[in-house]
Amino acid sequence: MLALAALPLGVRVVVLEPDPNAPARLCAEHLHAAYTDAEGLARLAECSAVTLEFENVPTEALEALAGQIPVRPGAALLERTKHRAREKEALRAAGVQTAPFVVIESDADLQGALATVGGRGILKTSELGYDGKGQARVNTDAELSEAWAETNGAACVLEGLVAFVREVSLSVARTAAGQVAFGPLIENVHRDGILRTSVFPATGAATLEPLARELARACAEAWALEGLMTLEFFVLEGGELLVNEVAPRVHNSGHLTQDGGGLSQFEAQVRAVLGLPLTDWRPLHPTAMVNIVGRDYVEGQSLDPDWDAIDALPGTHLHLYHKTWRAGRKLGHVNLVAADAGALAARLAELEGLIP
Repeated sequence: MLALAALPLGVRVVVLEPDPNAPARLCAEHLHAAYTDAEGLARLAECSAVTLEFENVPTEALEALAGQIPVRPGAALLERTKHRAREKEALRAAGVQTAPFVVIESDADLQGALATVGGRGILKTSELGYDGKGQARVNTDAELSEAWAETNGAACVLEGLVAFVREVSLSVARTAAGQVAFGPLIENVHRDGILRTSVFPATGAATLEPLARELARACAEAWALEGLMTLEFFVLEGGELLVNEVAPRVHNSGHLTQDGGGLSQFEAQVRAVLGLPLTDWRPLHPTAMVNIVGRDYVEGQSLDPDWDAIDALPGTHLHLYHKTWRAGRKLGHVNLVAADAGALAARLAELEGLIP
């Protein structure tokens, strides 16, 4: 989707990706090699700039390119955001509040940890966890010990459970020259740890969005962001915002910006990385997104959504990723655009009924 957004700008894209079925192979030059492959990195070094679309890339790859070509975001920011403990500590240092947390790296760290975060929490591996992976809810010290044992001693973060009223997200882009722009505030609903739906405009955006922008700008400036990153927030009862996670890239919740009539998050990242003129981006109309996620097979039930009915629903735009099917894997999404919030809510209910 980044490559597709780059093409109309006259920008050709080269993608280094070890998956032979990488979706970007359909619209970009695909280098089928490991992220640290010397020849692959040498080819990337011939480009104007390098960016990334997910954080599970070895920082060694970015470090190898440093000094040869602009890498946006750079290895230091990636090192911070791909590790939950470092990320949360850096958020606090930037003046941004998070849920209470304790870093768990040894048996000794378990002592009193649950009480410190409020008596109930979620144990998350510090690295390689996303879409609900590497996470376990714990309500007792015994459950915490058991959950940590199941990680085989991996570095973890124990987060206290937060009584939030909704989840929202907002992206910020920053050029190397220091120009900053923002995406819209988007309201998100998760199911089984995976994003299910995103809606624009978010509930309470008039009061929440200025605060979210302030926090996003603080992080972007403190971390010397070059490129685009997305902050996920918990909205508390009193309207406060706690940052839950940060992604150094375009984000699933921002996919709805593709079809709302305004600049998309993907073009915003391309512009920020290449230093092209950059403005705030947001849909011009009420817009929503529903993820299509691979499901476990149940005898007698189709694994596919009702494609014809989705296509017939006014305002829908289907995006499939050409990925190999796997249960729990995001295989695509459907964007939905409507004239007003009421029509969007009604059609979104219909759309969700068509996507199991």
